[in-house]
Amino acid sequence: MTIYEGVAAGVKDGLSDPRLLAEWFAVGWSREVAAGGILARRILGLDLVLWRSAHENADGLHCWLDLCVHRGAKLSLGILQNHAEGDCLVCPYHGWRYAASGQCVSIPAHPGLTPPAKARAQVFQVRERFGVIWICFGPEPGELPVFPVAEEAGFRVLLAGPYRFRALGPRLIENLLDVAHLGIVHAGLLGDPERSEVEDYEVGMGACGPEAREIRIWQPDPDGTGAGAHVSYHYEVLGPLTAGFVKLHAERRFGILAQVAPVDEEYSEMRLVMAMNYGHEIPDEELIGFQDRVTEQDRRIVESQRPELLPLDLQAELHLRSDRMAIAYRKWLREIGFTYGVA
Repeated sequence: MTIYEGVAAGVKDGLSDPRLLAEWFAVGWSREVAAGGILARRILGLDLVLWRSAHENADGLHCWLDLCVHRGAKLSLGILQNHAEGDCLVCPYHGWRYAASGQCVSIPAHPGLTPPAKARAQVFQVRERFGVIWICFGPEPGELPVFPVAEEAGFRVLLAGPYRFRALGPRLIENLLDVAHLGIVHAGLLGDPERSEVEDYEVGMGACGPEAREIRIWQPDPDGTGAGAHVSYHYEVLGPLTAGFVKLHAERRFGILAQVAPVDEEYSEMRLVMAMNYGHEIPDEELIGFQDRVTEQDRRIVESQRPELLPLDLQAELHLRSDRMAIAYRKWLREIGFTYGVA
């Protein structure tokens, strides 16, 4: 059994969709793991440890299964020590030292013993982009999600979350793609119940998934000036649990890249990368606080939805033309054979 087959076998039935092992999950912020730092995380019901070498090198950040192969203690409770092989993560129970490769290189109880090859931590792919730590469990991950506005000159990038939902990932992504709820759920912030009309729009297939290039709605204060106006949303699905949008109003653009990571069979966490080319004088805390309010309003709704599994049978619920993006998302999930969080 390979390491990846072992991971697949270790997850519970509700998280057993093999496509999940090919996804890039946002599991933390780069700033959370400083040089010499250790951080515990839980994704797909698996405990993980993130750690960063105290010394500058190309392989400074690591993601492993949070498990010592000797007696199952959590490596995240250990410490980092410098060894002949470089920085090592040391198990808190019996002091086994694991090098950056994951291989155990020293066992204090048997100083003359060369640790066997199977004395090795399970190592996963880890990358950083936009100040986000991304991990993938599969042996051949694809490219990281793209978010061009975060890399354009003149754009300010902010990180929001994590937001924990007692709901499964597809429900969260569909909520992000649902423009018709903005004037109702987020009245006064992102819309007005008296001006909630969604103009007709078309959905096509983008590079990674469904895409709607222009959805126009009215908002009471789209750019912080206090004046209401029509705005245009460009939505894009970048993966089964990753999506984003860019909102346009005149020359002002605001975008969000959202990634949802299943924590276990009951909870999911969403992290957001936000980018905007205006409002540079507004404090970070104010902008993130606004997003916190919006997400809390969404959380109450999403956690109330039944059935908890997103229905892919389009006959199971009623649909309108304003639901075209959500319909396209459901159809696409069925086409690619995605099974997590759907029915």
